Amino acid sequence: MNEIDAVRSLAALAQEVRLRVFRALVVAGNEGLTPGALAELLEVAPNTLSFHLKELTHAGLVSQERQGRNLIYRASITTMNELLGFLTENCCQGADCLAPQARSCAC
Repeated sequence: MNEIDAVRSLAALAQEVRLRVFRALVVAGNEGLTPGALAELLEVAPNTLSFHLKELTHAGLVSQERQGRNLIYRASITTMNELLGFLTENCCQGADCLAPQARSCAC
């Protein structure tokens, strides 16, 4: 991941509803969720949710797939892991920061 992609991803997640949507999709895993299920789960108006899903998709954090008449949204675990890797790439100069039981970063 490069710096521009990291900024785009972080900007997309820097909004309460989008962060909640992304976390719900992470929990849903490979099954993903329809916009209707997400709207109900998060108590967000469908038109508002649509805007936020578009932003997350544009940042590469969410993918969509059509299944019949439904759209299924899934979190992009690959992009999430690339972002985490980018953020922690130089953590502690490549050495363990803390003992494993007290670790506070993804080193």
